[in-house]
Amino acid sequence: MQPLRVIVGVTGGAAAIKAPSLLRRLREAGHEVRVAATDDAYRFVTPLSLSLAADGRVFDREYWFEPGGKSLHLEWASWAHLLLVAPATADSLARAAGGHGNDVISSLVLAGVHTAWSPAMNPRMWQSPAVRRNIELLREYGHRIVQPASGAMAAVHEEAGEGRMPEPEELVQMVPGFLRGEDLRGKRVLVSAGPTREYIDPVRYISNPSSGKQGFAVALAAAQRGARVTLVAGPTGLPAPAGVEVIRVETAAQMLEALDERFDACDILVMSAAVADWRPKAPASEKVPKGGYASTVELEATVDILESLGRRRRPGQVLVGFAMETHAGPERAAQKVQRKRLDFIGLNYPTKAGTGFGSDENEVTIVSGDGHAEALPRSSKLDIAHALLDRAVRLLG
Repeated sequence: MQPLRVIVGVTGGAAAIKAPSLLRRLREAGHEVRVAATDDAYRFVTPLSLSLAADGRVFDREYWFEPGGKSLHLEWASWAHLLLVAPATADSLARAAGGHGNDVISSLVLAGVHTAWSPAMNPRMWQSPAVRRNIELLREYGHRIVQPASGAMAAVHEEAGEGRMPEPEELVQMVPGFLRGEDLRGKRVLVSAGPTREYIDPVRYISNPSSGKQGFAVALAAAQRGARVTLVAGPTGLPAPAGVEVIRVETAAQMLEALDERFDACDILVMSAAVADWRPKAPASEKVPKGGYASTVELEATVDILESLGRRRRPGQVLVGFAMETHAGPERAAQKVQRKRLDFIGLNYPTKAGTGFGSDENEVTIVSGDGHAEALPRSSKLDIAHALLDRAVRLLG
């Protein structure tokens, strides 16, 4: 991931208490950071905590108007690759949408810095017509909007719902994508991820070590690019990416049902789940005691989900698969592309050190049906996700 120069803009919402953690995590990820804060932000977080986390002075009203002959908002805007306003209150969104410039955040926006907003407010405020109008205006101006997460609000008496600022680690993952265009806005992307479980009895099952990280990265990358994303995930402990609808399933049959219901409406399908090829033919309805099993368990094939969906693809849809091979990889992957009616496959290698199950990096070769193979350099799974989506976007009808 390329290190960036990021200004974190902190406004006066309860989620401002997350700002020091966000600053520290951005620095840990290798980014250069500065912090700007409105007067109301100091109702929730102190200048000292922000300054220590950013390792630098806070750009606030007091600093802005110190004598010295410098136009700090212009100087800072020229320095930064990105202004990330987190949290972004309804008031800060309205000021920016209206072209105001009477606080440090709105002045940075007017100075032309590339801006992303992470709104945080009560669910009813988030859904209000005025806020929705301001969000759309900012999108028209080229700003990026982080979809709020769902959950309980800061005030214990408030109802839960959509309006929470994502956690700092999630925002850090999103930062590189904020500098990309929203080339998937208005598109629907359907992603599968993780393993499936095929039960032998109620407590024992056949599965595999897939962590789901690559599929979750694809879902996050698609959301960063403006898509409406649905992620069908097998059993995994990964949290839902911000702005992504997640459908949790266990078995191959459940995954097939969830994908089948949503396939016709999608523009891009990325099938990265490691679906079990086999399942017990006659699973026991009660736990089988130790020693109670026969020497063999009879298996039957599961439905090839991707091949099934490929037979029904409509013109304009893009279908992307994944394959793991230990040998003859490109040749086998090309055959799968043809047989399953895909556009291309991301071929990866479970035996390569540092890129196998559960790792944070991947090494993928993109294989098309004619056998053409393009090896991508080893990189983070989010970078791999964007590389795959780059190619999928070019194929959209």
